[in-house]
Amino acid sequence: MTSDRVGACHAKGRYHLTGGDFLNEGADAILELGSRVIKFWLTQGADTPARMYPWNSEWPDARTMEQTAALPHFRTLFAKPFTSFVMNIASTGRQPWYWKDGISAEQENDETSQFYEFTKYLLHTFKGSGKTFVLQHHEGDWHVRGHTRKNEDPKAPALENMARWLNARQAGVNRARDEVKADGVRVYHAAEVNLVLESIGTGRPNMVNEVLPHTKLDLVSFSCWSATVGYPDDPGKLREALDFIAENVPDSPDFGAKNVYVGEYGLPENEFDEATVRKVVEHTTRTALDWGCPYVLYWQIYCNEPGKGSTAEPPISKNGDARGFWLIRPDGSRTWAWDYLSTLLRE
Repeated sequence: MTSDRVGACHAKGRYHLTGGDFLNEGADAILELGSRVIKFWLTQGADTPARMYPWNSEWPDARTMEQTAALPHFRTLFAKPFTSFVMNIASTGRQPWYWKDGISAEQENDETSQFYEFTKYLLHTFKGSGKTFVLQHHEGDWHVRGHTRKNEDPKAPALENMARWLNARQAGVNRARDEVKADGVRVYHAAEVNLVLESIGTGRPNMVNEVLPHTKLDLVSFSCWSATVGYPDDPGKLREALDFIAENVPDSPDFGAKNVYVGEYGLPENEFDEATVRKVVEHTTRTALDWGCPYVLYWQIYCNEPGKGSTAEPPISKNGDARGFWLIRPDGSRTWAWDYLSTLLRE
């Protein structure tokens, strides 16, 4: 069903519209949209739950991924009728990109151990629920560089370290799945790439061609801004990128050669005319679904970035104080993209 494939992200919105805890306010809005897929942050690293979901919420300290997932707001989220939870997650006790300048065997073993314990927790806790959990990181082409300057290539050692780090995370998930046979619940591990067209035909080093071939991942997420925003009239660019990712990542047992999903897409509504927004959203959604992506995740339910020139502190209430990465605006009104996706999800 489309509602089990097309979803939305919820992360660090600059406003809230109810008095309920912010994590679940956004989740309820995604359910109202008609989707059963949510992407969110679950981590105690740089982006803590208190930072990502601050409004009307209490976030006790948690020392492990399992303890974080067991916090009341997350327990409420996991009880909701979503079929898939895609979560950005980092092992505790270090920054998500700690490996860039070197990763020791001890750190690899600890990475594996933490993902083993968390996967085992999910397999036991949600046995028989029919739910799927995807554990990923965020926009790895920035992490492997240590910055967001895409014209500066990452260093070869950082690319090698990233492959070791990803394989260590995957090893933990694999070990838990081998030990605790899945019974009505699935847990997968994914990497997220965000620079792909930049390597096609040029050989420029990025995650897609220098890291993915050296891994055995369940899935790859494509944060696909670079293949969509600049090509509103050419959905073929996205298909080309998806093909290239699939060529570079080994097939996975459960997803075969279609183990690539769209982890982020959209446009900031306040910076583009509606005609362009419509083309990008429609082209991306349809192309990704037709290609066979298991998930297509819109960025996002509430906007997380300030509008150009805005100095308003969150929580904001004016639409002009955000860039417009949203399905619901600060004034509570729904966007064209909301109407489009809502109709699609009910087909």
